Amino acid sequence: MSTRRRDFLKVSAAAALSGATVPYFASTQKAFANQAASDRPLVGCIGVGGMGSGDARGHAGFGDIVAVCDVDKGRAENAKNNDKIGKGKADAYTDYRKVLDRKDIDVVSVVTPDHWHVKIAIEALEAGKHVFCQKPLTLTLEENQLIRNACKKHSDKVFFIGTQQRSDRRKFLRAINMVQKGLLGDIKKITVGINGGPKGGPFKVSEPPKNLDWDFWLGQAPMVDYIKERCHYQFRWWYEYSGGKFTDWGAHHVDIATWAIGEDKEGMGPIEFDGSDAKHPVPYENGYATIKDCYNTAHDYAVKCKYASGIVMTVTSRGDNGITFEGTKGRIFVSRGKIVGLPIEEKWDDGQYGDAEAAALYKGKQHEGHKNNFYRCIREGGLPVSDVYSHVQTMNTCHLAAIAARLGRSIKWNPKTEKIEGDELAATFFAREQRKGYEILRV
Repeated sequence: MSTRRRDFLKVSAAAALSGATVPYFASTQKAFANQAASDRPLVGCIGVGGMGSGDARGHAGFGDIVAVCDVDKGRAENAKNNDKIGKGKADAYTDYRKVLDRKDIDVVSVVTPDHWHVKIAIEALEAGKHVFCQKPLTLTLEENQLIRNACKKHSDKVFFIGTQQRSDRRKFLRAINMVQKGLLGDIKKITVGINGGPKGGPFKVSEPPKNLDWDFWLGQAPMVDYIKERCHYQFRWWYEYSGGKFTDWGAHHVDIATWAIGEDKEGMGPIEFDGSDAKHPVPYENGYATIKDCYNTAHDYAVKCKYASGIVMTVTSRGDNGITFEGTKGRIFVSRGKIVGLPIEEKWDDGQYGDAEAAALYKGKQHEGHKNNFYRCIREGGLPVSDVYSHVQTMNTCHLAAIAARLGRSIKWNPKTEKIEGDELAATFFAREQRKGYEILRV
């Protein structure tokens, strides 16, 4: 290890522990990319499919990718030989543990199917790595607690979630500032439009491709015959591996809504979830699909999430994709494409939204690109804009909305004890059985 890189790691670890700000580099992504090779962290990318390869190209602007990994050997080889990722020099693996075993790797990027995120992330922290993990971070309510505990234990490591809307200054951060400044008055109602999941099936069982380790891909999930539509991108439409749109888009939009109204701290969140207005593409019994060869996540729903404050947030498949905040003084709608409403047209936030406000939302750091913030926090310390603790609060809401929808009724949640109350069946969805050999580490 070079002296400069060794010093970088010492500085980043000390800064993370102290919360100190250590000026170390310029603020632009171009400046990061122009660091000397001896001063760049070494990165291992676990999961290099569509999203994973995109994230890997982003990481290459800040560090040197020395390892790529995917249970689909073809994807690992493609990433290795991609001139913007492995450049033909990175080692390619099909077992993520070989990446974590390497002492030279400083940062790991985890962009696997959702049901693998927490297991790999905890083991990465235990191996002494900084972690970038794509959303949604967790599969269950229990996993929220497990990853939070691991991050508290390893507070010297930066853990970053790929919720890039948290870095959108022109739209989402502006909306949050407007809500938090009280410019819309008291918020009474929020509508979170996340679209509906697809219908599909029945699908055919077939032999797994030779380049794919199907048993390893399934991990903690139950062993089932290979169906192409269970794998790669389509995994998110099966509750066995994900939460459908509740966690796919919910991890983004519910996150922004939760942050805006200040319900993003431990012990906070809705107290009741009404899933009576929800439909699934297959029949359900006691919260489980009775057909095994079709997509099974909800496709049509409007789940009402009620807060103790009186705010009602409806997570729905209907209407536009985006978030509507309705207050006693005005309302706005924000999405990735636009931010609109009379308060925007009349610039109610004129003079009340600038660099200082953006920095405050960025936890005291200057606003910049999403991954810039991750690598800045590694060097300077402090929580990143997409931190695990607020994300866990978002995922509690997303998972509970999905549970209520699966059961088709209201369930009550105690956000302080983090338990479902008064419903024995609903409470069983807090965790899922993990297949032997793929259990998640408790730390």
